[in-house]
Amino acid sequence: MFAAEFETAETNGRRRSPRAPVSFDASVGQGGLGRTLCKVVDISLHGARIQSYSALRRGTTIWLNLPEIGPIAADVRWADDFTAGCQFQKPLDKIAFERLAAR
Repeated sequence: MFAAEFETAETNGRRRSPRAPVSFDASVGQGGLGRTLCKVVDISLHGARIQSYSALRRGTTIWLNLPEIGPIAADVRWADDFTAGCQFQKPLDKIAFERLAAR
């Protein structure tokens, strides 16, 4: 028979603010180039995870056009195929975040 004790790990994580799972359409533009549709799958005050129909590259700056808020500059921090994690250059205000999280 095998027995073991364990203690759950507490992690502070790397995130500055909690993420909210969402599912809404938005669009992405890069440096004056055309826009492409995307889907926001989670969002926080400081960033979002998106799924796009165009591959995004880590290190690029995009304009993420959010419903009810409009375009916001974001830096692509990681990208894997057609999913990317973006950090907003200026955090969302709390009211805007709550409106988007409730969608």
